[in-house]
Amino acid sequence: TRLQGKDLSLAVSMIPLGSCTMKLNATTEMLPVSWEGFSSLHPFCPLDQAQGYVELANELKVMLCEITGLDDVSLQPNAGSQGEYAGLLAIKAYLDSKGEHNRDVCIIPESAHGTNPASASMAGMKVVVTKCDSEGNVDLEDLKAKTEQHKENLAAIMITYPSTHGVFEEGILEITKTIHLAGGQVYMDGANLNAQVGLTKPGNFGIDVCHMNLHKTFCIPHGGGGPGVGPIAVASHLADFMPSDFYKESPVGPVCSAPLGSASILPIPWAYIKMMSASGLKKATQVAILNANYIAKRLEGTFDVLYKGKDGFVAHECILDFRSYKRSCGVIVADVAKRLMDYGFHAPTVSFPVIETMMVEPTESEAKDELDRFCDALIEIHKEITDVIEGRVDKDNNVLKNAPHTVSMIASDEWSFPYSRQKAVYPLAWVKERKFWPAVARVDNAYGDRNLFCSCG
Repeated sequence: TRLQGKDLSLAVSMIPLGSCTMKLNATTEMLPVSWEGFSSLHPFCPLDQAQGYVELANELKVMLCEITGLDDVSLQPNAGSQGEYAGLLAIKAYLDSKGEHNRDVCIIPESAHGTNPASASMAGMKVVVTKCDSEGNVDLEDLKAKTEQHKENLAAIMITYPSTHGVFEEGILEITKTIHLAGGQVYMDGANLNAQVGLTKPGNFGIDVCHMNLHKTFCIPHGGGGPGVGPIAVASHLADFMPSDFYKESPVGPVCSAPLGSASILPIPWAYIKMMSASGLKKATQVAILNANYIAKRLEGTFDVLYKGKDGFVAHECILDFRSYKRSCGVIVADVAKRLMDYGFHAPTVSFPVIETMMVEPTESEAKDELDRFCDALIEIHKEITDVIEGRVDKDNNVLKNAPHTVSMIASDEWSFPYSRQKAVYPLAWVKERKFWPAVARVDNAYGDRNLFCSCG
């Protein structure tokens, strides 16, 4: 219980990590994971002794095919990164089967997740980076130039849709057409599928293979390093190049030691999809997009939203720009992240995909009251930054630079800071009723990782 009290969970407040889709997990979805029939089955149990599991897995595959608009699914990959690797291996094996062994170039936008170039390299491909425009979309002219330059050896493009910049790639149809005309395949990173389900399908715009993060969009608990599930869905021409499993051999071979990957947690997405139904899944997507746009709109005039679509809207997440504060007053994005702890919030994704920014994804799980509390906290933090800019508080000794404030700091006989204890830990009235106390005071980020010291004495 003591350990639980130190953990800021979704039961306490929203965890707005961009591109990580931290949504609430219903108890009904979670309970079957503890049932012996699911939790105690050996990964290599003979299939005739695992008929219920096989039925569940096959039903899940059918549902994921319907959701993606693609023709076949492998549940084997254990994470989105492993799904990327499996998908690229499928593309390479398919091209090799056609005698096109020379095709080994993978084009990746500069907005991509870091796992994309890593997966391409692991799959034996050469990475070519293409630029993004000022609105966060792939720069179509640069893409066409890179495609023309490498068309003889082009294997694939890895595209995230909606992009990690929080916008729908408005040129997605042109992107897929350009790659296909050059003889390449289109891989979609499905990290942001939560903004697509029920509204559109990857198959609708020419995707050949995509992975799905079941630990994001489909409600398996996410965080702490796992367990992840990153199945891939493919168009029919790639079906013979999926990872080997119980049912078939493949030139790709297995990508995971267990034929069905993290099979013990497959009941969660199965139950989630069944209980939500098509209409519920669509509404979840709509509310996720609505929530992100609500945050972007409420913070308008407080913080700049870095990228928006042509009509001024974001997709499922928005990127807040803090770069000017580092220049004007020395406040960095990490200061804001640590100060958010005093307000009871986990920080959004920091400095990805753009340095000194925050990427915020509220998901559909959060009610308007919670979104408002989060926005209120950021608006109040903006006032604290303004105090630094205008010289009302010391540049190096203020609530931002000293955050987070712990119980031991507040309860200490000595209080040397030039602001009140009240200001430190109860910056807004509602924080008193919802206070979450950080267990550890400020740490110096990477310095501690690089400068270890022994505390064994």
